[in-house]
Amino acid sequence: MTLTNLNPKIDAFLSRETQWKTEFEHLRTIILDCDLTEELKWGQPTYTLNGKNVVLIHGFKEYCAILFVKGALLQDPDGILIQQTENVQAARQVRFKDVKTIDELEPVLKDYIKAAIDNEKAGKEIEFKKATEYPVPEELTLKFYDRPELKTAFEALTPGRQRGYLLFFNSPKQSVTRISRIEKYVDKIMEGKGLDD
Repeated sequence: MTLTNLNPKIDAFLSRETQWKTEFEHLRTIILDCDLTEELKWGQPTYTLNGKNVVLIHGFKEYCAILFVKGALLQDPDGILIQQTENVQAARQVRFKDVKTIDELEPVLKDYIKAAIDNEKAGKEIEFKKATEYPVPEELTLKFYDRPELKTAFEALTPGRQRGYLLFFNSPKQSVTRISRIEKYVDKIMEGKGLDD
């Protein structure tokens, strides 16, 4: 681990961590050994190359993980990469429940991190599905018909915000739930805001 790469914000983060502290420390050592810059982003230890996010560490109730920001570009000969949900296009996780597994996978993790670094150096990018490739629920189409200004506002949103809304509005099985979700977010759409803004 390169001591010059250590970030005091990550030290503070780790001092507050209770459930996955030891695992996070092991992952941190492995990642820093690959000469990435350590930052705190989204409240998580994040490792960058020339300002570009490469990998981050995060914890959940059942597991902790490293997340490759452009993991979909990686070859996965060891079958360790996990796509969190079918809607996640770029990121891939490697999950852990104990330090022993992290230690066993250290050489493999370093290979994957180095491959991710190589992809970043080569300028490789993920081809994201366009918002227009996602289905527009019938309930939203009807709302657009009733309120053309809503359609105009929706189309003015960034592609990521449009995609977020379409995924969120399409996920319920019942029409009444889809209608309720759409009604709840009309004002945000009109203000040009995304789901989480």
